[in-house]
Amino acid sequence: MTAATFDKLRHYVIAKSLAVLLGFALGVAPGPAELLAQAGDADSRELDTQSVARAATRPAPQTNPMFAAAHEALLRKAKQGVIDVYFLGDSITRRWQGTDYPAHKQNWDRNFFGRNAANFGWGGDTTQNVLWRLENGELDGIDPKVIVLMIGTNNVGGTPQRDDTALVEEVSQGISAILSLCRQKAPAARIVLVGITPHNTNGSPAVMPTIDRINAHIAKFADGRSIRYLNINDKLADPSGKLFDGVTNDGLHLSNQGYQIWADALQPIFTEWLGPPAAVDRGPPASGVPQLPAPPSAD
Repeated sequence: MTAATFDKLRHYVIAKSLAVLLGFALGVAPGPAELLAQAGDADSRELDTQSVARAATRPAPQTNPMFAAAHEALLRKAKQGVIDVYFLGDSITRRWQGTDYPAHKQNWDRNFFGRNAANFGWGGDTTQNVLWRLENGELDGIDPKVIVLMIGTNNVGGTPQRDDTALVEEVSQGISAILSLCRQKAPAARIVLVGITPHNTNGSPAVMPTIDRINAHIAKFADGRSIRYLNINDKLADPSGKLFDGVTNDGLHLSNQGYQIWADALQPIFTEWLGPPAAVDRGPPASGVPQLPAPPSAD
């Protein structure tokens, strides 16, 4: 991250944090759970998908103060250990190795020990947020052998559009821009591009036609050599997109059953590209949600 970029982000976060702290003093600020939801890990937001579509290719940070703390933590993580497999995405990716999701982390450890795998997902991220994180150092100097990318569900949101043409095109272009940036920063890496997984809102697969159209677009980015497309949705949902019982916790975020389906699909690719896992793992330690400064006590 350049000094100018960091300074802009720092001033933004300070202003946002002061607003939060003022809210605490007045008794109207969100608590930790609400802050986490705003940061996107709960992915419960109703997004303005038209605005997201127009912004999908323009790098931008999230507008939550927790995003800056997470970015700094991931920059530190990038300098730790050995990273051969670099996972990149939103909260669906993040939770898999998150220390705040110990059952998911156990699944991650069982599947990826010996792969020197590192998780660079962050909750609530859209394509533009991932672009910003990559442009500001989170892949610099790592040189992974494999990048696993899944992103786009937060661009789509949970409410279907009458006409999703612009959204499909822009989100697809945003994912293409991420692939290009990954190739620029890690030219030797091979990429597994994972299709957006199903999202059911209150049990309804209404947004699945949009997700399916985006996935059909991005599948064309695979060349069979440096980029391989992987779609696991037929293992997670029926042909209409309605999720099978037990594969998610909330209609979006994967359960351990869902994560195991993803892992089972990745393992043959990893074996083909990397050989068998090593007997020891030298990847960086897992991470969770960074701590924000404690609010001042109300007098």
